[in-house]
Order: sequence, then C-alpha cells, then structure tokens
Amino acid sequence: MSKIVSLSEAASIALHGLILIAREQEGLNVIKIAERTNTSKHHVAKVMQRLVKAGYLYSQRGPSGGFVLKKKPEEINFLDIYETIEGNIEINTCPMDKPICPFDKCIMNDVTNKMTTEFRNYLKDQTIDQYL
Repeated sequence: MSKIVSLSEAASIALHGLILIAREQEGLNVIKIAERTNTSKHHVAKVMQRLVKAGYLYSQRGPSGGFVLKKKPEEINFLDIYETIEGNIEINTCPMDKPICPFDKCIMNDVTNKMTTEFRNYLKDQTIDQYL
C-alpha cells in the first residue's frame, strides 16, 4: 500500500525517544527506549548517538547511565530533529523536479509543494514540551 507521507524508522525513533527521555527524571538507556518504541536496540543506539553528536542529548555510560536532554524541551522542535536524521526538507515547485514543464499548468496543482510546506511548518511548530 502506498503512503503519501511517512516517517522513517530512524526519524520516528528520534522523535519518540526524545519525548521518552524528556519524561524521565533520570537518564533513559537504549534498552528501555527500544522496548518502549518496539524497535531494535542497535537502531536506537545509532539514532541516539546522532542526537548526541548534534547537541540534543548527553550520554552517560554504565549501569546507571543513559541519555538526558542537553536542551530544554521547549527549545527542541520536531523539524530540527527530523532534519538532523533525514537531512533538510526541500520544498520544490515540481513534484518531478523538472526545470521545464510541458504544460501551462501543473497537473498536480502544486499540491506536493503545499503538502511539503504544511508538513515542514507542522514539524517546526511542534516542540518536545508539548508531549510531556
């Protein structure tokens, strides 16, 4: 079945993981995040390390270790996290990325541009603190 909009597993882990971490008083480790998101602990570890490198998390090793937020929840929006994992969202006028169109009017009526813009704006408006 085709999906118009979907999140990669990595982006989903990043967003859900940050919210789970923000909800905890102490650090949350990879195993607990993997259990709560029903994903591979190896994939969770990889995603969380990317967020550490990007400056969103502190990481502490050891039995009582785990991840804690480096920034305040209200300072972290979904767009920044999404783009950290997936790269920048490009807003193009043509869904086929064609510089020249054979028609006078786009047959998609610019819907992909509108949807991408709306998706990007939605992510930008959502912050971690709204889900605590």
